[in-house]
Amino acid sequence: MPHPARLRSHHAAAAPRLRPLRPMRRPRLLVIGCGDVGQRAVQALGGRWTVRALTSQPERAADLRQRGITPLIGNLDAPATLRRLGALAPRVLHLAPPPTTGDDDPRTRHLLQALGRHTVCQRLVYGSTTGVYGDTGGARFDETRPVAPANARARRRVAAESTLRGWALVHGVTASILRIPGIYAGDRPGGHPRERLARGTPVLRHEDDVYTNHIHANDLARLCVAALLRGRPQRIWHACDDTELKMGDYFDLAARLCGLPLPRRISREEARTQLSPMLLSFMGESRRLDNQRMKRELRTVLRYPEVSAGLLA
Repeated sequence: MPHPARLRSHHAAAAPRLRPLRPMRRPRLLVIGCGDVGQRAVQALGGRWTVRALTSQPERAADLRQRGITPLIGNLDAPATLRRLGALAPRVLHLAPPPTTGDDDPRTRHLLQALGRHTVCQRLVYGSTTGVYGDTGGARFDETRPVAPANARARRRVAAESTLRGWALVHGVTASILRIPGIYAGDRPGGHPRERLARGTPVLRHEDDVYTNHIHANDLARLCVAALLRGRPQRIWHACDDTELKMGDYFDLAARLCGLPLPRRISREEARTQLSPMLLSFMGESRRLDNQRMKRELRTVLRYPEVSAGLLA
């Protein structure tokens, strides 16, 4: 019978050697257009991701670093500054707006050219606008409705969506689109109606008024993250809350919540002489968006499903 000491020696020699565990690599994200919503999306990740963000303003670098974001100096209008973007992250959040002129979005094309130089990008989420539908006369509809952009601003977004979806099919990338309405939040620059109310800007009388759609900036940030994690290829979602209000009623509600006077009501004819062309364009489109697909597929419960709650946050 073998000696016990020899048995112990035999078993010790036969035992497998355990390798030290390697730390898990954190997920990587590239943010294009890391403004207010992009920064909120990074914050919603809770510091668990490695995040890089493109900025054309070197003076923003220190602020981005303070938020745990590695800044990359580059400009979507200068393709030569974007060459290294494609090798940085498998997930990309594209929130940069198109140029302010023309019917196309060369910025998105430049970004996709840079991403296409490598095979790193696997999932891309684009923040578009609900303005791509144009005026629907207050109809309620879902994401299957065809686009009908009524101005150059919306046509640029349609061009960006089309370019992105075509590129994704060619490169085998899961690309999806959030169509975003009016974004608001009390701590967002220019993002609360109290500022417009304080200026005394009038609203349309009820018979001339239009339906508008809204999303709180924090909920939008969480939807961006959900799309990055669970987005399906070529999918579009309405990133809006459950509120169904005409524009004037929205500002009346905000005035009551803020203890401010109700805005003055005017006719559409009066509005043409008193309001800016930009504001008039928003007053010329009436939509009611169905958000059931967003709730079902992104599985995100809105913290502010109604503006009455979000305006008080």
